[in-house]
Amino acid sequence: MFRRRYISSSTPFPNSCSMWVPMKQKSTGGWRSKKKIYRRVHELDRVMELQKKPSLILQLKSIIQSQKQKCLLLRDLEKQVGFVHKWNFMAVIEKYPSIFHVGGGSNRKPPFVTLTEKAEKIANEEEVARELMEPILVKNLRKLLMMSVDCRVPLEKIEFIESELGLPQDFKKAFLPKYGDFFTVKDTNGKPYLYLQNWDASLAVTAREERLAREGVLDSAGAQKRVRITKDGNYSGPNAFKICFPTGFRPNTSYLEQLERWQRMEFPSPYLNARRFELADPKARKRVVAVLHELLSLTMEKRMTSAQLDAFHSEYMLPHKLLLCLIKHHGIFYITNKGARSTVLLKEAYDGSNLIDKCPLLLCNDKFVALSGRREINSCNGKSLS
Repeated sequence: MFRRRYISSSTPFPNSCSMWVPMKQKSTGGWRSKKKIYRRVHELDRVMELQKKPSLILQLKSIIQSQKQKCLLLRDLEKQVGFVHKWNFMAVIEKYPSIFHVGGGSNRKPPFVTLTEKAEKIANEEEVARELMEPILVKNLRKLLMMSVDCRVPLEKIEFIESELGLPQDFKKAFLPKYGDFFTVKDTNGKPYLYLQNWDASLAVTAREERLAREGVLDSAGAQKRVRITKDGNYSGPNAFKICFPTGFRPNTSYLEQLERWQRMEFPSPYLNARRFELADPKARKRVVAVLHELLSLTMEKRMTSAQLDAFHSEYMLPHKLLLCLIKHHGIFYITNKGARSTVLLKEAYDGSNLIDKCPLLLCNDKFVALSGRREINSCNGKSLS
């Protein structure tokens, strides 16, 4: 996992607003170490903090619902989550009686936990949310395969990001066979791969392009009048990315001029085969940024762990120094070390700590977690994804 190799937060500023990023710079005396500042965004760090309790609540809900009688004996909780984590779940059960009901405890029946009547009613709505998710999942999974160099991805790597995509746990047995016109699983070199059955040119449109279309940005550069880049790094053009600089970052004129040239530069679509391009070409390097942007856009919460992104090097021909690419484009991506794993977030998808657009499954999860007395987690305007 590249976080351990490149990022070190052991020497942060006293106010914890930044961290040092070890890099190398060439000088007359050869290569020497240089430290650059990577500015923290507290609102995005807080995204991970806000997920801790809801994650436990939703995981316990899934465990209870997976039982035959939708009832879990407390003595069996350790088998499900392990001895250490058992105590975290016991604390959640005790803290949220509006969601979890504890019964039994007599000689005749050992202690057990179920969902309360109100929680059970909302939990049952997940089935409807899952049905609404299916066309979104089919579309996103096809796009994921279309971006790969051979229109195929090892099945184990799809499993690695199944929760980020919103796929059901039994997607290999229930979901994929249902959509045999789009997907097929074949063994290649002794390993199962998920293959795309057919190419759909109408899907080869990125989330970035869809946003520009909604904003009315013309595809024809010739039809646009000359527009200068703003101090926040944003530029209205068909090849531009949404930039969100961290608080306290004040780019100088030279930086903005370079950024403007980069924002204006045309680049190949992420849906064109990566083998056609040399990574040394600036346009190809900008295409890599577009690939990372699209990968994150295809996830439910517009984020992946560093390890998950790192796993797709060969499928999308990502650069070896992937972390340095993410750091360089800190106005587009944000890397947080909060939580159990290093995570990469798409900045434009968040308003502060709040996810702007939410799919039906996330809206359903928010409704369930709201029974704990917390306000909706990670939501802004509650808009659904289409």
